Amino acid sequence: MKLKNAMALGLASVLAVGLTACGSSADTSAAPAAESTEAAADAAGAPDGDGDPTTLTVAMECAYAPYNWTQSDDSNGAVAIRGSSDYAYGYDVMMAKKIGEALGQQVQIVKLDWDSLIPAVMSGDVDCVIAGQSITAERAAQVDFSDPYYYASIVTLTKKDSAYANAASVADLAGATATSQLGTIWYDTCLPQIENANILPAQETAPAMLVALNSGACDIVVTDRPTAQAALVAYPDFTLLDFGGGDNDFKVSEEDINIGISMKKGNTALQDAINEVLSTMTADDYNTMMDEAISVQPLSE
Repeated sequence: MKLKNAMALGLASVLAVGLTACGSSADTSAAPAAESTEAAADAAGAPDGDGDPTTLTVAMECAYAPYNWTQSDDSNGAVAIRGSSDYAYGYDVMMAKKIGEALGQQVQIVKLDWDSLIPAVMSGDVDCVIAGQSITAERAAQVDFSDPYYYASIVTLTKKDSAYANAASVADLAGATATSQLGTIWYDTCLPQIENANILPAQETAPAMLVALNSGACDIVVTDRPTAQAALVAYPDFTLLDFGGGDNDFKVSEEDINIGISMKKGNTALQDAINEVLSTMTADDYNTMMDEAISVQPLSE
């Protein structure tokens, strides 16, 4: 709902201030070491979950534009993926960089499939997951969540020439062949609300879900608005159906559309630190960041 360049600039600024404040050549030579020691001490006191307090290790799919995706270079401030020559960017990486900068930590991105995200937090392999996760009760029983870092409304995608292109309500989707991504409220909660729907097996990833729609394997997919908006860039034959959130729409709870950052149970230090960063941001800030992510996603090129 992040990183190394910002950290490098921040450290450079600290060193520059230290050098300017020194009055003798002896003081100048000692300043970098002193500043480095101070920076290391600050990082050592930062909230941690994976045993390395100097690094904020963040798991995500790196395949869920505009929240996160994989690219071949560090353009736009993308961050290197652990154990890979590729880089990750998107809304989630932008948010990770903000948090890492505030905590004085380098950001490291770990690419995992959707079902491996929560186990990675629970095992201590990563500090947190920033991956467009809804704050559901089921997930909250396994991990702790931050306050929401995005609010994602539910929408439907279909093709412009589809029999469902003019649907104005969930009722109008009756009989549709549908799918969505595995392990999401889109698939588990929303699709069963469509009368007489032919629900296909869930797709492993959001891109696979979109390919299924584009290929004609299904009539509709249900997803959130940012994912749908990003899809429209790559698939101009798609159209977005928004039923307005009222009686004609899918019935979802606040926990289904509130997107949070997950961390290991009991890691209140990291939870409080992340919430402090989020408290300085508004819904407009989130939307501005998401619009930027959509504008630079690989599919927009």
